[in-house]
Amino acid sequence: MARLYLANYDGSSEAIFLHDLSRKDEVLLVHDADRLIGFTTLRVFERDLSSGPVRVVYSGDTVVDRKHWGQQVLAFEWITRMGALKRESPGVPLYWLLLVKGHRTFRYLPLFANSFYPHWRIDRSDLKPLADTLALEMFPDDYNPERGVVEFRESRGHLKPDIALPPPTDCEREEIRFFLERNPGFVRGHELVCVCEIETHNMKPLTLRLFRNGSHAD
Repeated sequence: MARLYLANYDGSSEAIFLHDLSRKDEVLLVHDADRLIGFTTLRVFERDLSSGPVRVVYSGDTVVDRKHWGQQVLAFEWITRMGALKRESPGVPLYWLLLVKGHRTFRYLPLFANSFYPHWRIDRSDLKPLADTLALEMFPDDYNPERGVVEFRESRGHLKPDIALPPPTDCEREEIRFFLERNPGFVRGHELVCVCEIETHNMKPLTLRLFRNGSHAD
């Protein structure tokens, strides 16, 4: 996992990667035969808000081998896992906390969900208090609530230069332009704080089918 991560990121080390990994609860792995080609890490926790308890899925490092960009196995397994987590506490609102330092990762949000915070067209400022609360709790010295970005003084991992910038054709996409405007420091490892409701009413059709696969008991 560390080798795959460091093949795509500068400004980090195996020690930093393993330290971050030790603070996660789960890892989803994708293999091609006996070779690891992708993974995503996550932590699940609960918080009591004024409106009541909520459950949060915090996505950590997500990496796919460059030769396998475009595969959807990892994304599909993640959605199915979210359904299983929802099944554990069906009455508790479930939220996805995603810190984004790359345009490819940001594109997962509109693929999965109808709306989230921040969004380029849909006002989901109702989710900003939750985003601020969680980000300040996790990164009290580095989070900038005005920008909604974790601005590390020293990079803890940023994409290698040859894959950091989107190609010109992708820059025409409104979601990519939005990400670049909201998080111009992504090349230095700054992370845009995003929050998304993991609820059936907020899902795209394919996401909903996979989510229901996980939310129904065997």
